[in-house]
Amino acid sequence: MTLKHPACVASTPLAAPAASIRYDYSQLGEHSQASADLAEEVALAIAYNGISQAVMLVSPTDLDDFIVGFSIGSGIIASPNEIYDVSFSGSGSAIHADVQIANRAFWNLKTQRRQLAGTSGCGLCGVEAVEQALPELQVLPGAPLPPPQWLDGLRQRISAFQPLGQHCGAVHAALYMNARGELLLGREDIGRHNALDKLIGALLRQDIALAGGLAIVTSRCSLELIQKVLRAGIQTLVSLSSPTGLALQWARRHRLNLIHLPHHSAPRVYSPAQENCP
Repeated sequence: MTLKHPACVASTPLAAPAASIRYDYSQLGEHSQASADLAEEVALAIAYNGISQAVMLVSPTDLDDFIVGFSIGSGIIASPNEIYDVSFSGSGSAIHADVQIANRAFWNLKTQRRQLAGTSGCGLCGVEAVEQALPELQVLPGAPLPPPQWLDGLRQRISAFQPLGQHCGAVHAALYMNARGELLLGREDIGRHNALDKLIGALLRQDIALAGGLAIVTSRCSLELIQKVLRAGIQTLVSLSSPTGLALQWARRHRLNLIHLPHHSAPRVYSPAQENCP
């Protein structure tokens, strides 16, 4: 079935495991016992047009969003319209996702796989693998920085979008703030990059306007997060933890606004668009 709209990702229903399960524990040095809810994770095996591509450890929530966001953020597809169908199977801690994609995207994916086939013993393939880790991405047109008041009390406000994190911890969150400074939606996952993939997938599937908005991640900001928002076309990224040096370099090179929100000081603008390198 061909998709007519990013929000129409067809998916076989899946009885996914619970996001959290209660487990018993005992106090060290004591005889008392209690229980606590712990975040669950599953192994999600992803295949494109029948060829296995990756196995990701993810929280078993919003998997449709994750497939779209992962496919965009990994450069496998250029648009959600290139996903024709998604079917899930499996149970317990092992889930399989069979993703049907357009021929153009599948050809590019097979080309990448051939380039990576000999990385363990071939210098040339190693160079190609590095090029895939550091791809040529489109430079953003540049966007104004958000008003400072948009970030006032942000750490406290985002808790409403972290129900799993508030309930049992152990998960990261990625959120989206629209062009009016309103927190619109959020996604959670045990993996920080997975949470961002889910957020990007949700934005694209719901056809939410990205102009003037910003993504917020609760984790440290490393290069792969920069690459994901660049591919999605989000022009401002706010991180609750520090960026790495390489992430900062890429943000400046690609005209991405990069802001770190420390615990007890004013937001730090590491990459204002108007001062980025060409």
